[in-house]
Amino acid sequence: MLFQALSGSECLTVTIAEKIARIVIDNPQRKNAVDLAGWRALAALVPELAARDDVRAIVLTGAGADFCAGADISEFDTVRRDAATARVYEGANSAAFAAIRTSAVPVIAAIRGICFGGGFGLAAACDLRIATHDARFAVPAARLGLAYPQDAMVDIVSTAGAQMARYLTLTAQPIDARQALAAGFLLETVADDSFDTRVAGIAASIAANAPLSVKASRLSIMAVVTKDPFVARMAQEAGDATFDSADYAEGRAAFKERRRPDFQGK
Repeated sequence: MLFQALSGSECLTVTIAEKIARIVIDNPQRKNAVDLAGWRALAALVPELAARDDVRAIVLTGAGADFCAGADISEFDTVRRDAATARVYEGANSAAFAAIRTSAVPVIAAIRGICFGGGFGLAAACDLRIATHDARFAVPAARLGLAYPQDAMVDIVSTAGAQMARYLTLTAQPIDARQALAAGFLLETVADDSFDTRVAGIAASIAANAPLSVKASRLSIMAVVTKDPFVARMAQEAGDATFDSADYAEGRAAFKERRRPDFQGK
């Protein structure tokens, strides 16, 4: 089904099927660059989708040959012209990254071609990142003379490592998929002809598992990464909740009966 979000952005299209939502950044003429309206739309759209009963995983990708070239620089003279407007713009950036990072369901970045700047930030905020062999990555803020948002930098450091984060931001040089994989930024690289099938398979595996268990695991991982006591308490509570859930009973029953479990997220 085609899902019409209350986002007001024409550069995002969404479909939902088999409990998987697919968000497509649809601006191929500009290599899927995202304008200010698009950042705001993403911030609203991701939690809106994640709250639906028929969504257990989200795939974020770009239309055509590229994932996302980052922010739409053509509007910077208006919306990012000075420190005051930049703060507003970066607030929209940060809200989009945070919506993905804190999504109630896992988000997978399916990356073809260019993954630059804000597009790199979107991918870094996702749970998993899978790319084609020809994908390219860069954080070219230094070439534009601007600073990269600090909260987005946390995502980059935690997913690619501090040294790679320094290389990307200080040199503004691109890296290829092989280098991104070696840095740990990518889960894997896949040939183009099997890419969609592989992404769909991973998303389907997530969607078939117990949602409360997936939630607890993601919170536990986030607690390790952030070292935040509040997140650690949330992870503990989420883990405890799984043992009192109907899904846990269903999982045990399915194991005994040698059948596939039917998890309801309850």
